Amino acid sequence: MKFPRILIAPNAFKSCLSAGEAAEALARGFKREFPRGRLERLPIADGGDGLMEVLLQGCGGRAIAKTVTGPMGRKIRSSFAILGDGRTAVVEMALASGLKLVPERSRDPMIATSYGTGELIAAAISSGARLILVGLGGSASNDGGAGMAQALGARLLDRNGKDLPLGASPLLRLFRIDAAGLHSGLKRAKLLGVTDVENPLLGPKGSAAVYGPQKGATPAMVSRLEKSLSNYAAVIARDLGVRVAGVAGAGAAGGLGAGLAGFLGAELRPGAELVLRMLRAERRIRRADVVVSGEGRLDLQSFFGKGPVFLARMAKRLKKPVILICGGIDPAARSRLRREGIEIALSLSDLAGGPGEATRHAKRWLAQAAAQAARQIRA
Repeated sequence: MKFPRILIAPNAFKSCLSAGEAAEALARGFKREFPRGRLERLPIADGGDGLMEVLLQGCGGRAIAKTVTGPMGRKIRSSFAILGDGRTAVVEMALASGLKLVPERSRDPMIATSYGTGELIAAAISSGARLILVGLGGSASNDGGAGMAQALGARLLDRNGKDLPLGASPLLRLFRIDAAGLHSGLKRAKLLGVTDVENPLLGPKGSAAVYGPQKGATPAMVSRLEKSLSNYAAVIARDLGVRVAGVAGAGAAGGLGAGLAGFLGAELRPGAELVLRMLRAERRIRRADVVVSGEGRLDLQSFFGKGPVFLARMAKRLKKPVILICGGIDPAARSRLRREGIEIALSLSDLAGGPGEATRHAKRWLAQAAAQAARQIRA
């Protein structure tokens, strides 16, 4: 294979590189070994961090800046996108209510809010969008999307008829929901929650239990969050007629999936399938000889909705070999790679001698891993 056609389609490497940066680093490594190879870059996403950037690169359009309320209540600069068709907007909750926006010492999921995400949705509606994709991932908040709903005009009231303050903790006192004041433009727009997880809102696999500790929640906080979200789900079911507690994906992004479904009638969709269809990935796989993907870490969760594995399954169906290059690979996941059509899997941590070095110099190690994979292809 002297002049292979290589499709380079990585996900973002969290806390390290965007999908676009990862694609460029991989391309440098393959170009070193195949200087006359035909390289096509296709950064991908699955609903988590980087969704807006990937869809702007793949579908065209423009980002629109907006000042919103950050996760801890301070005003921040954020943005949403209008894609090339002029009718589709992309709101990435991580850009308004994300964990990366809060210093580690200041993280507190009891008071963090998704209000800014609601403000971005309102701005997208005002821009004339008819389809709004909301990326669910990377949240600092665990408020079930309550702040998002409040930003769009819903009133969350206590037993005395007073509006609840922002955050997850006050939801334990939620007594009634008044949705009469919801943004009128919501009637003209369809919303899709784009997620890379299937966690429900409540229970041992729910939002608080699984993701709360990542946001700074202690065991006591997790218990309180669970009680708050349980009350919240019960009031949504009674006042809005929507049962969100057991919906797959409702626990995504601190329960924002539940809020989107309960207040806005949004459909929750697996992100990898939706994004790869929008990027016309199947057509690009067909004309490639080899497909390359990767992400920050491959583990058993990667087989349930993550972009690189979904892409590998598409390539396997089309009888195209797949190379996976990740920051780290869980040993428990390695045994499953062959059956997914992944013929070569390389870990940057293994190549670099540890995750710290791999993260600090990720671009260099990605290029080296790509060159090594290219040599294996040639052999």
